[in-house]
Amino acid sequence: MRSLFLAAALAATSLTPAAAQEKPSEIKAEPKTHAEAMKADVEKAWVRPPVEEQASTSKGSVTVRGAKIPYTATAGTFTIRDDDGKPTASMFYTAYTRDGGGNRPVTFFYNGGPGSPTVWLHMGSFAPVRVATNDPVYVAPRDYAVRPNPDSLIDKTDLVFIDAIGAGWSRPLGDKTGKDFWGVDQDADAFARAIMRYVDKTNRWGSPKVLFGESYGTLRSGAVAALLEERGMSVDGIVLLSTILNYGVRQPGYDQNYQILFPTYAATAWYHNRVPNRPAALEPFLAEVRAFVAGPYAAALAKGDAVPDEEKRAVARQMAAYTGLSEDYILRSNLRISLGHFQTELLRDRGVATGRLDTRYLLNVADANADSPDDDPASTAITGAYFAGFRNYAAQVLGYKPDMPYKLSARDGSFDWDWKHRAPGDRYPQPAPNTAVDLAATMRVDPDLKVLFLNGYFDAATPFYSTEYDVAHMGLAPELRKNISFRYYESGHMVYLNPRELTRMHDDVAAWYDATTRR
Repeated sequence: MRSLFLAAALAATSLTPAAAQEKPSEIKAEPKTHAEAMKADVEKAWVRPPVEEQASTSKGSVTVRGAKIPYTATAGTFTIRDDDGKPTASMFYTAYTRDGGGNRPVTFFYNGGPGSPTVWLHMGSFAPVRVATNDPVYVAPRDYAVRPNPDSLIDKTDLVFIDAIGAGWSRPLGDKTGKDFWGVDQDADAFARAIMRYVDKTNRWGSPKVLFGESYGTLRSGAVAALLEERGMSVDGIVLLSTILNYGVRQPGYDQNYQILFPTYAATAWYHNRVPNRPAALEPFLAEVRAFVAGPYAAALAKGDAVPDEEKRAVARQMAAYTGLSEDYILRSNLRISLGHFQTELLRDRGVATGRLDTRYLLNVADANADSPDDDPASTAITGAYFAGFRNYAAQVLGYKPDMPYKLSARDGSFDWDWKHRAPGDRYPQPAPNTAVDLAATMRVDPDLKVLFLNGYFDAATPFYSTEYDVAHMGLAPELRKNISFRYYESGHMVYLNPRELTRMHDDVAAWYDATTRR
């Protein structure tokens, strides 16, 4: 027994030195399964948005109205934070600042959607370069081109283009998700923080400041301006291109939406030569149409089903005269022509439908009996040119080459926009937003604030008459109404797709800057 114990002890003792000499690093780990190895590789290669702010700078120049203007372009990210300083999102931007320009105005641009990046305004409107477009037709890949922009606003202001969170290269950070930013008030808060971050970072507190929104970006501007004012930053002006301030009237059962669309229907019929005895000039014709809408048409719709037959027929007859649609078709529609029906009915005999964003564009329809278009030719005609143009320009000129995908929209499977909005002074949130309330409140607080509305006559997405109606119902005193200006163009939602009208728009906006941002 004793010998067995000693043998066991010696065996144990003889193993101890060898075990002691084995280094921890030499201890073999259990081999990973294929799934675990793949997961580790994915984690290692996962491209995450940067918490640390990034910037890539380059130099350029552009000639505007005969003057060569040198500038610095900066493409990079803002990191926005909550009130405790915690990073919440990384927002991509591109800024153009005139070299040696001093304390110039600075303008913040953003598109709408909601959920759209700002590639459209950036590459189409007032940056020092733009995607070439001309006639309202599909831009073929062979025609893609990014060229110097002789209508850039760099002659009047520095320019900052910002992508919405979840679109472009803007992303949530940490434990935040898109849901934290996808809503009227959540989105406005993010943009207000981004603007204040840029002003802090570049020391532009003393510069005149302007907000420039397009489409849903105009609704955003009303809310952002109110938030900035509340947080100690007053803006000098707001430019609203293709405006939608009030979504409430678009609910079923409201007749106002038929009224605000009708002048655009008439403009579209005029453009496509469907108006009987077509007037030579558009604007006098539309002045007559506006008077009809505000008078006989509004009165007839207000009576609902109780409108007398004789009055109904008289209104239908006049609607037919302004649009070229048949009187019978209008009567069968009960005087209420939906946008989809108008798009397909106006040129049905030609087998084409009109666009929504720009009714100058036409779509060959698959079904000549369809009651609405399958697509919007005004959007599909240019998307490829804008996307390819920006990606090439960002990499080759701006020198910004992240591995993260550039998203043309935040509208993926998880996108669910929160439409509730709490306007200044409201006890309860609006179920459908109307930031004309915010804009009016800000104008009352800051009586020097100037607002410029830019409108395309052929825009059926945000009709010009809708803008006029909403502004007329802001409840402003006469001295404040003088701070509001309107300009109109023979183009659509993206006025800048028509190069002739872009030139006019530049000169209109430049004159407005001279009057608005003078210190």
